[in-house]
Amino acid sequence: MPTTVLLADDHPALRAGLRAWFADSPIEIVGEAENGAQAQQLVEELRPQVLLLEVLLPGVDGLQCLARLRDAGIETPVLYYTAHTNPTYAARASALGAAGFLPKSTSREELTAAITTIASGGTSWPSDLARRLSGPAATSQSLNGVASPLTAREDEVLKQLAFGLSNKEIAQALGISYETVKEHVQHILRKLNVADRTQAAVWAVRQGLA
Repeated sequence: MPTTVLLADDHPALRAGLRAWFADSPIEIVGEAENGAQAQQLVEELRPQVLLLEVLLPGVDGLQCLARLRDAGIETPVLYYTAHTNPTYAARASALGAAGFLPKSTSREELTAAITTIASGGTSWPSDLARRLSGPAATSQSLNGVASPLTAREDEVLKQLAFGLSNKEIAQALGISYETVKEHVQHILRKLNVADRTQAAVWAVRQGLA
């Protein structure tokens, strides 16, 4: 039996290319969506074994789509196949329960193997990314009313960081200096006991900050 996949990407040429890729493979594309809202609807209707999803989509994006599916009690495994490889996107995907996150430079053979693995209950993350997503943040529990270890300003910086903004962009968004942002980020990493921005983003999503 083929592995059934719903493909969600806003580029028709990419979707057509993937259909051609999988024409003679154990993968069957059972539906296509061009935005997150449509993807959610089709997952509910078609119940594919895997949702192959782009991160940035018009309207409801890929991360919002996964959050909505989980809120609706739908546990269809999600594999992000994306041109947007900012590690904070991967961090948010991981925290939301994605089964994998691969760049669009991934080969046909690697993508096919990843889909098959995920349909069987496994995961597929590049080894370097998996290492960055591991650590205290990956298993953190909700604060459940306990005060955050961060100051109000650090919370604001962390929210922006978790959405993929650079230090320069955070400075512009919050109206503070670049050096001040750098200092806040250093304090955030130390207080959360995490190694880098990616792990901090995982923590932020798990705490409902992003």
